[in-house]
Parts: sequence; structure tokens; C-alpha cells
Amino acid sequence: MSEAHSQPALTARQAGLVGCHSCGRVHEMGTTHCTRCGVVLHSRMPGSLQKVWAWLFAGMVVYIPANIYPMLLTTSLGHTSESTIIGGVIELVEYGSIGVALIVFVASVLIPVGKFVAIGYLALVVRPGSRMTRGSGLHGRQRLFEVVEFIGRWSMIDVFVVAILSALVQLDFAATINPGIAAVSFSLSVAFTMLAAQSFDPRLIWDAEETQAA
Repeated sequence: MSEAHSQPALTARQAGLVGCHSCGRVHEMGTTHCTRCGVVLHSRMPGSLQKVWAWLFAGMVVYIPANIYPMLLTTSLGHTSESTIIGGVIELVEYGSIGVALIVFVASVLIPVGKFVAIGYLALVVRPGSRMTRGSGLHGRQRLFEVVEFIGRWSMIDVFVVAILSALVQLDFAATINPGIAAVSFSLSVAFTMLAAQSFDPRLIWDAEETQAA
């Protein structure tokens, strides 16, 4: 069992194969276009890391005003109050809604920051010349990338809540709720990090296996 785990995995490129990044169909190396969906085939997507860093940096930049400016503008009897993401979490805790506060904190703070760290880490370790380990380390990075892609769709929960409240609570002078500028910034941050994850070519993770096996 230990000998089987110690042997390097055979990558598609070593086997003379290339997979379509769009539909996943596998072709022989040298095929220029996918026979299923017609897109151009690349053993490794050109400029993948440059796109990842560009989208990731853009997401980090717009995430700053998303935490500084108000996410929610609440008007009640002519009085307007502003709530930032962290401020809203604190208010929920003070009102005793600890469960809801925890959900908002995880979805609006922990998940976005975790995605920044995870995508940045993956983009760093797959650079040519980076010291990467084989075996479980490579599988772990592949699973990390899959987790980042999966949780991306849940990062908009704070914006969804704001949108629903803004649509439902419109009672003229009595009470109105409107989204703040942070809602736009947060939406852009989520979109940019999703684009960063989609721009990342996970096949780069396994290039270290080929390098060490050579």
C-alpha cells in the first residue's frame, strides 16, 4: 500500500492527453479544438495566473469599502440609521440573535477573507519554481480549489438579505430600508473573487508532480 502511494501519479499531459476546460471531454495531444463544444484546447490555459491575480486584487480592493461604508440604510419615522457589516453583526448579538449574527459574520467576513487567502495561496504555490510536495499535498490543494469554487455561490447571502428587506420594507415615512454603497462593493468583491477562481487552471497544481517525476 505504501509503495502504491509513493509512486507519482500519471498526469494527462504525460499520457498524451488534453482535456477540454469547457465540457471536460478528453482528446489526444495535438488536437486543436474540442470535438464536442468546439472551443480551443490548451494543455494549460495561457495567462491563467495573471488573470487570477488581477481579479483577486480587484476583489480585495472593493472589499475594503464594503466593510467601511454602510450596507443598510434604515429610515424609521424620519430618522435614518446606517449599519455596516460588522455593525449589523454587533446589533444582532445585542438583540440576542446570535445564530443569525453568526451566519452573517461567516458569510460576509470569514468566507470572503478565506477565499482571498485560499486563492492567493494556490496562485503562489503553482508558480514555476515553487517548492511543492507530492501525494497528499497535491490532492489537498485540489480539494481546496474545489471548496473555493463551491462556497463562492453562498457569498452573496448578505446582499440577498439586503435586497429582500429593501423590496419588502417600503412604508414611506413610517419605515423604509434601502441598500447602502457597501452592498454594491460587496457584490463586486464576490463577483471578482468568483472570476479569480474560474480563471485559475487547476491543472497547474499537478505540474509539480511532473517536475519531480522527471
